[in-house]
Amino acid sequence: MKMSSLSNSSLLGSSAKNKRNLLPIPHGTIPQPKGQDLDFVNVAYSHLIHSEWEKLEDLSSGLNPFRFKHVLLKLKKDYVLSYEFYKWVNLKKPNFHNLETHSMILHVLTKHRKFKSTQEIMKNILNSRSIELHIKLFEAILYSYRLCDSSPCVFDALFKTLAHMKKFRYATDTFCLMKDYGFLPTIESCNALMSSLLSFNRVDIVLSFYREIKKCKILPNVYTMNMVISAYCKLGNLERALEVFHDMTSMGIFPTVASYNTLIGGYSDKGLISSALKLKSSMEKNGLKRDVVTYNTLIYGYCKEGKLQDAYKVFNEMKSVEIPPNTITYNSLINGYSQLGNSAMGYELYEDMLKFGVKADIVTYNALILGFCNEGKTKKAAFVVKELDKQNLVPNSSTYYALILGQCMRKNSERAFELYKSMIRSGCYPNSKTYGILISCFCHNKDFDVAIGVLREMLGRSVVPDSAVVSELCNGLFLNGNADLAVKLRDEVDATFRG
Repeated sequence: MKMSSLSNSSLLGSSAKNKRNLLPIPHGTIPQPKGQDLDFVNVAYSHLIHSEWEKLEDLSSGLNPFRFKHVLLKLKKDYVLSYEFYKWVNLKKPNFHNLETHSMILHVLTKHRKFKSTQEIMKNILNSRSIELHIKLFEAILYSYRLCDSSPCVFDALFKTLAHMKKFRYATDTFCLMKDYGFLPTIESCNALMSSLLSFNRVDIVLSFYREIKKCKILPNVYTMNMVISAYCKLGNLERALEVFHDMTSMGIFPTVASYNTLIGGYSDKGLISSALKLKSSMEKNGLKRDVVTYNTLIYGYCKEGKLQDAYKVFNEMKSVEIPPNTITYNSLINGYSQLGNSAMGYELYEDMLKFGVKADIVTYNALILGFCNEGKTKKAAFVVKELDKQNLVPNSSTYYALILGQCMRKNSERAFELYKSMIRSGCYPNSKTYGILISCFCHNKDFDVAIGVLREMLGRSVVPDSAVVSELCNGLFLNGNADLAVKLRDEVDATFRG
């Protein structure tokens, strides 16, 4: 049977495969060595078990894939020597190995649970751009499986490696192939895929994969359930997230601090702080200690809602129960006060964090700069930029946005434009808000030619302008007797993003 004929269907497809008979595991074989081949294998094996690498060197010219495989088969119970021999061959003859020889060492290593070495080899193989290589590797492993007296761990290792490499389609292909032959990944490997998917915000596939896990009777653990809760929270489906949270106990899985924190984060993100606080109380009643994430999540939620007094109360409570605030704690508060126009309080918190040895990062400095610039305090913002330089932190798009905003607040369109050009030169990319404040500033100063130039640069970078900004520019042109240009410009914007 050729692997190319095997099903390569999507993981999200029908579960009919679960009901059909499993495919038989093929009995891969290789001919027995005879004559000179047999002599070579025996002599090489003898040199290896006696650590006679110099004598083995003399034999290297006579080594070929057939002989290598038989030497490895004789060594398979000694994974250390097998791996040393594999690496020695790889060093002497870099182009010598093929998928069949790779698969044999993978069997040896996984049977002895040397998964780190296994994954290193698999990553090196899978980084090749060869088409459908993951299926070809699966085939090579499958056909040498019985020959090497292997363990199902080898397939699990392949699936997990693909998950860590974030090769999602290849991982789901491999999952389907494993099911065809009656091999199922461990829940730890399933968690690795779900975690990778969550990092790319592919919550739809996370939930579909979780349903597949349940169909396959793979028992989830608390990490699995936490990711499912997180997925529902990211979708904004807090009702379903809470159901999953309550279902955990009936499954024999007890919520952890991370379980509570995930759900608290979901409620806080939606501004439902009272529900988040109830969960915090429930957490304490169940004997689980709040941690820095619990408090940071609540502080962030309050700051997002502009409730800085409540956020500060949580901050004080956090310190009273001897949970030290970290960079994330301070960043949330500094950003919150800066957004509300209280840059002085933001700077006071910054000094507080330095006093207690909490390291400021680029987010801290950006929040401070934005706070000062929002109030037109560009000199104080410039002072913070110098501090940023002292810490060897590189300004990013958010830094430039704040500085440009500060100059626009002072109606200094020329300086704002200089900062914009510096931003481009530094490799930072302006977003719609940055372009918007620049165009608006030039319109206010009736410098329509530069405003049009900025808009056209924006269109050239495929950044969609805010309709209010386009209207401001076109209305300004109309009121200044350039109605034809205003119509032309609006048509130009529409044509750029049409279809």
